[in-house]
Amino acid sequence: MQRFTDLKVWQRSHALTLELYRISSAFPTDERFGLVSQLRRAAVSVPSNIAEGSKRTHAKEYARFLNIAEGSAAEARYLIILSRDLGFLSGAQAGSILTEIDEIARMLHALRKTVERDA
Repeated sequence: MQRFTDLKVWQRSHALTLELYRISSAFPTDERFGLVSQLRRAAVSVPSNIAEGSKRTHAKEYARFLNIAEGSAAEARYLIILSRDLGFLSGAQAGSILTEIDEIARMLHALRKTVERDA
């Protein structure tokens, strides 16, 4: 089994999480316990579930954690759209982040399908 830190999808989702932490630090302070917290939790959930799932003994369990990561990526996608629409992110910032989330989601889907096939 490959180490999760060697997976490109984990590396990219970790980098995105770091970027979302940086970007969300500029959000209004009254959003600290609202949108900022929710966005950060959704972002952290993606690489966390990849890591946790990779250590499960059965491929079916790993696939379930990858599916949870996919759901968290979708949640983060919506929260970026909301942040843009509330004026906390520019259209360009949001567009760049949404493109990366979409690519990570595709990678997660492909990895999950591979893991399920091997189950």
